[in-house]
Amino acid sequence: QVQLVESGGGLVQAGGSLRLSCVVSGIIFRITPMGWYRQAPGKQREFVAVITSDRTDYADSVKGRFTISRDNVKNTVYLQMNSLKAEDTAVYYCNSPTYRNYWGQGTQVTVSS
Repeated sequence: QVQLVESGGGLVQAGGSLRLSCVVSGIIFRITPMGWYRQAPGKQREFVAVITSDRTDYADSVKGRFTISRDNVKNTVYLQMNSLKAEDTAVYYCNSPTYRNYWGQGTQVTVSS
């Protein structure tokens, strides 16, 4: 059973930082690509960042501000978010391109301007 549990969201002022975590179980984590997605109110879920064994990729809207990383011992993927903007407000989810149908409950990030 694939399980993903996100945490680390909260309320932060514009310009601030947050670090999200996602603990994953039920897969061979070290060989599995992992990503972060977000869904703002009234909008579709969108791609934020992805990490494989040897590369990372980011949405243009977060490049230079967000950093995705992983700890293959802890089966955890992280999203360090710096210079946060009001438009980053959303529920953030982790997901694997290999296991598309499995999603966690998400973690709410609210950025006040």
